[in-house]
Amino acid sequence: MVKVIELGYLGLNVTDAAAWRKYATECIGLQIVESGQDDRFHLRMDLQHHRITVHETADCDDLAYMGWRVAGQEEFKAMQKQLTDAGVDFQVGTPEEARERHVLALIKLKDPSGTANEIYYSPQVDVMKPFHPGRPLFGNFIAGDQGLGHVLVRSDNDEETYNFYKLLGLVGSVEYRIPMPDGNFAEPCFMHCNSRQHSIAFGFHGMVERLNHLHIQYSHLDDFGQSHDIIRDQGIDVAMQLGKHANDQLYTFYSATPSGWLMELGWGDYVKPETQEHYAGDIFGHGVEASGYGMDIDI
Repeated sequence: MVKVIELGYLGLNVTDAAAWRKYATECIGLQIVESGQDDRFHLRMDLQHHRITVHETADCDDLAYMGWRVAGQEEFKAMQKQLTDAGVDFQVGTPEEARERHVLALIKLKDPSGTANEIYYSPQVDVMKPFHPGRPLFGNFIAGDQGLGHVLVRSDNDEETYNFYKLLGLVGSVEYRIPMPDGNFAEPCFMHCNSRQHSIAFGFHGMVERLNHLHIQYSHLDDFGQSHDIIRDQGIDVAMQLGKHANDQLYTFYSATPSGWLMELGWGDYVKPETQEHYAGDIFGHGVEASGYGMDIDI
């Protein structure tokens, strides 16, 4: 079985590109790379040409697509056969689309909830261009072969969603069983494809948008702390306060973005267990502060 090896890039649809330029650079420290097109720009966090493309639209603030990398051309061919054998429809991207993504080739498909996925190989890596953060940083972002971070996405049917991403080669399971006020339990699923504890999560029901949050991780504690201070100083909503997760054991907080969904910024280092575990809550913190962002849970 061929497997994807990282969550390599994202496309975001936004209605306020200027606010995103400010938030991405000043608050997070990402580097802007101009696309040469008026309706989009790229965000860089390591030596790859970009990790995020911000598309300005008139009426949509949501995830546009996410790109999963396979190791090379042969794996790319094998993945197409794997999808065909499983009866999953996909389209081969045009050469123009591949150039726009700065990869050699891609295919396009949708998960059972309709979220656009792309599978690609050979991203453009600009080793001759050092990463220049949007604000001074002590360290870097945790990216490279771990990919850009993780996403929490909408799932209309958790079993179907799990089976779809399992077909792409991700593995994982339910990692939290969280008591809810109505007596039921939330049981979100977390799946990984490399040494990052998870690259995608789903299972919080009632989502309207496709994206609840994007997680980005710093290599240096002080960058994480300064991001927290900058976001607080600018009066940006914090949906979940500083805390430490039980599953990936990262120190994180959840900031509102200019698009209304959340950015989870984090720091820490953890080796995931080899066998399945689940948790009833986090180690500390993550109290709900600003409600209405889809994370009003007592974790």
